[in-house]
Parts: sequence; structure tokens; C-alpha cells
Amino acid sequence: MAFPSPFYRWRPHPWHGLDAGADPPSLVNAYIEITPFDMVKYELDKVTGYLHVDRPQRSSALPPTLYGFIPRTFCGSRVGALMKSAEKGDGDPLDICVLSERPISRSDVLLQARVVGGLAMNDHGEADDKIIAVLNKDNFWASVTQLDELPPVLVERLRHYFSTYKLVHGEPHNVSVERVYGREEAEHVIRAAMEDYAEEYGE
Repeated sequence: MAFPSPFYRWRPHPWHGLDAGADPPSLVNAYIEITPFDMVKYELDKVTGYLHVDRPQRSSALPPTLYGFIPRTFCGSRVGALMKSAEKGDGDPLDICVLSERPISRSDVLLQARVVGGLAMNDHGEADDKIIAVLNKDNFWASVTQLDELPPVLVERLRHYFSTYKLVHGEPHNVSVERVYGREEAEHVIRAAMEDYAEEYGE
């Protein structure tokens, strides 16, 4: 019996074993770690490729969208250089938030997303950008190609969530969303993250 091509005999590592997408930086793969229903912060274990429990969310805030990362990206020197206030990239894959009309209630899934913009987030001096995208072929969001075509309240929720989700009463807070940017700049950030990955890990 012949296996279909391509065929993975073993499960690929979600960060290193999958590709960035069908047509990056505009149409990308997104590996989803967290859904809008999760009160626990799940995160990819970089060694095994499995999701692990990072921590229960301390606040009552829920993520406004699906949240994960773009495979084979890395926030290194190039990504860090795009944010004037940052000393470097955060050393993680590039994060992505994906809007979907129909609720997707499970993580550890892979989907195709169309990039529309992003958030420039500085986390303790490190560039930690959040790309904003819509689910590809989504019946509701199909016509959206630019960030300013989204309802402003959705972008406001994303900005508020990432500005406050690490906030702990009585402790210093060194996280800020400095600005929101459109598709063109988001694609530039993705290209930089793909180049950072190639330099850090090879093709």
C-alpha cells in the first residue's frame, strides 16, 4: 500500500515541522493554543511539541479570539528592530489572533488565516507582536482584507486584553500595546519573523 504524499509517519512538531502557510505573509497557517473559552493559559512545549498547562489565568479576562502562532517564525533581531522601544524580539514564534464567526472551542488545531493587521506589543522590553487575522473562507469575515474593515470594538478588545492580561494588583506592569498597524506592516513583521527563524534554525 502506498501512502499519500506528503505523508508524515510521525506527528510533526507544530512549530518546526509545519510550514508557515500556503502564501505567506498574506495567507498563513495558525497553530491554535488557546480559544476564547479557555480560563487556563495553554502553551506549546517547545521540546515535545505538545500543549502544556502554563498557568491558570489570574484575571477574569478571556481571550477575545483564537490565539496561537505561525509555524517556522521566530521573534529575533529583525522583529525586535521593527519596534523602536524594544531591545530585542521575545525569542518565541510569532503570535497570531484569528477571528472566526463560528465558535471554535478546541485548541491544538491548525487553520488557514488571512492577515489583516497587528498589535505592536512590548513585553518587558521585548517585541511581542500579535498578528491579527481572519479565518480563511469564513462566511462572515470573507470580504475583510484590512484591519480598518473590522468593527473597532473588536480591535479595542484585543488591545485591552493584551494590555491587561498579565496585570497583577500591586505588582509592576511592564507590558504595553504601543499601537495598532495594518496589513502591510503585519506582512512585513511576518517576513522578518520568517527570516529570523531561518537564521536561528535553518530552512
